[in-house]
Amino acid sequence: MTDPRLWLEDSNDVALEWVKERTERTLDSYRGNRFDAKRSAIFDILSAKDKLDLGTLRGDYVYNFHTDADHPRGLWRRTTLESYLDEPEWDVLLDIDSLGQEEGESWVFGGANLRRPLFDRALITLKPGGSDANVVREFDLDTRTFITDGFEAPASKGSMSWMRRDSDAVLIARDFGAGTLTDSGYPRSVRLWRRGTDIDDAPTILEGEREDILVSASHDFTPGYERTFAVRAKDFRDTVVYEVDHDTLELKEILLPHSAGVGTIRDWAVVELRYDWELKGETFPAGSLLALPYEDALTGPVPERIVKIFTPTPQASLAGMTEIQSGVVFTTLDNVRSRVYFASIDTWEVTELHPELGEFDSIGVGAVDREKGDAVWVTTTGFLTPTTLLYGTASKDGLDVTTVRSTPERFDADGMVVDQRWAVSADGTRVPYFLVGSRQALRGEHPARCLLDGYGGFEVSRTPGYLGTYGKAWLEDGGVYVLANIRGGGEFGPAWHQAALTKNRKRAYEDFAAVARDLVATGVTTVPQLAAIGGSNGGLLIGNMYTTYPELFGALVTRVPLLDMKRFSHLLAGASWMDEYGNPDTDDWDFLQRYSPYHNVAEDGEYPPILVMTSTKDDRVHPGHARKFTALLEELGHNVEYYENIEGGHAGAADAEQSALSLALIFEFLNRRLAEGPRAEEKPASADCVR
Repeated sequence: MTDPRLWLEDSNDVALEWVKERTERTLDSYRGNRFDAKRSAIFDILSAKDKLDLGTLRGDYVYNFHTDADHPRGLWRRTTLESYLDEPEWDVLLDIDSLGQEEGESWVFGGANLRRPLFDRALITLKPGGSDANVVREFDLDTRTFITDGFEAPASKGSMSWMRRDSDAVLIARDFGAGTLTDSGYPRSVRLWRRGTDIDDAPTILEGEREDILVSASHDFTPGYERTFAVRAKDFRDTVVYEVDHDTLELKEILLPHSAGVGTIRDWAVVELRYDWELKGETFPAGSLLALPYEDALTGPVPERIVKIFTPTPQASLAGMTEIQSGVVFTTLDNVRSRVYFASIDTWEVTELHPELGEFDSIGVGAVDREKGDAVWVTTTGFLTPTTLLYGTASKDGLDVTTVRSTPERFDADGMVVDQRWAVSADGTRVPYFLVGSRQALRGEHPARCLLDGYGGFEVSRTPGYLGTYGKAWLEDGGVYVLANIRGGGEFGPAWHQAALTKNRKRAYEDFAAVARDLVATGVTTVPQLAAIGGSNGGLLIGNMYTTYPELFGALVTRVPLLDMKRFSHLLAGASWMDEYGNPDTDDWDFLQRYSPYHNVAEDGEYPPILVMTSTKDDRVHPGHARKFTALLEELGHNVEYYENIEGGHAGAADAEQSALSLALIFEFLNRRLAEGPRAEEKPASADCVR
């Protein structure tokens, strides 16, 4: 059957007029003093000059990208490490607002790749309106100008990065013309482009198939261990890695599982397994972190020479890893609570480190310069704990770090607490979730308005982080925020993700529904006071709450969502997600149609009010998903409101002003649609914060 709303996938005048009419109608209905005050308060947080500016050390300087009210599109700048650790005196290299005005383009900064070892040139990535498609240009740090006749790549999805030290060559993966993109819209090949030559004459390093996700390449600049790698990603869990010969460009395959994440540290290969690895009679379990001699990765791994750095348990999974000169520092989640370890490259002996950290706070560790020493950046954050940056060293003796600075407190957390609880899903699986709000509400003494958040896909873990804007706009008004760690995510490693793939996708939705029921059963909230929110894959989650569990919610918000699971693989990057969801053009449609929200709305169904939000510039999840779903609900007479931002790409907003407007719209929608809960003045005068 032909989709009667297919025309809304177009970006012609007719479709955009439909978008404009509904977006303006939604905004007009919310404009007023309360909405303006909410938007202003959120904007002040997002555009503050005193935000925590994280930096990256390259050579003698720490580089940073900063936005504030005066520079909404931002400043790329640098300072010395000594200055950064004290009171930074920033030297502005590039003003994106000024550049956009000069060129008549709505540029969004996409990062800078500096040339080693002089760090005199940079490849600057610029995104029109915040789209995934980007322009890359070569920039001179001495003159602070783009280089005429320098390396430049026109708008396309893809990347460009330097190859080798003192090099006048780049690794470039772009749209090179007809047939050079995959079905997902990403580069199908990567080339070596030398200065002064035509891009069409650049030799191809690696070319994949049209059905692949993408092909890319990168260079490891570690002195004495420089290597170039080319990568062919067949899907999200099938990636072939090759070492590239610098002179001949010949490829030598890395003989490790294609499903694994592979890195190098000096003469070792470091491997993160996504599936069990059977090797000559020995099994290395999924979720393990392993090390083996790099030469074995090229000639064939030997079980006896493989070191087990981390082996997962049903409760503990690998969260992150950074390589420093003397080894690796890695973090784990143990029942979604952060722990930190160090493994020495000399012996691979593992030592647990014990940083000062609140019970429910998260920690991240990153190398300052993996080529030079064991210095690390450490960031800590929690729902009620402002993000803090620390600097120091990591070793088997611990994290020897000192505080650099913290994010200022953005909301009044007095009387608020954090807790972790478990709901029981339909198949008996225990599903954890975090709650943030007043002690009274969490105890069930005074049911409150509650906002339930979740994602549940692509092995993405959702962990505690400072609730600056949500704290100001939601918690201060007496609301409760809940984060559900449902299956499909990575909180308990690969198995937690794989449990909700393709035909088992419903488990993620059953998990989320179980958390919603638990919140009501424990008295934290009531159905008329309970809302849920999610974006992208999380937007698909919300679509399924709407069609399958409408009786559990008082209101729903879906952002940049997937909603039409019959068409998703034919739209933009959708073909790359079939390993996650299934292929709707095969028998997979038998199960896909059961969780395709667009195909499960009943004319006589009773549904909660829903706010649908997307971006015209989203070139990852097509805005047609949101448009067609909204049109269907309108035709059937259901309560739906629609907002489409012209810019922003998949982020939904290109700057602080756009983000503030969309967030204010969300919170005012919830204020209107949910039953009343306790207001801010009803909070107890004081209470200890549970972390």
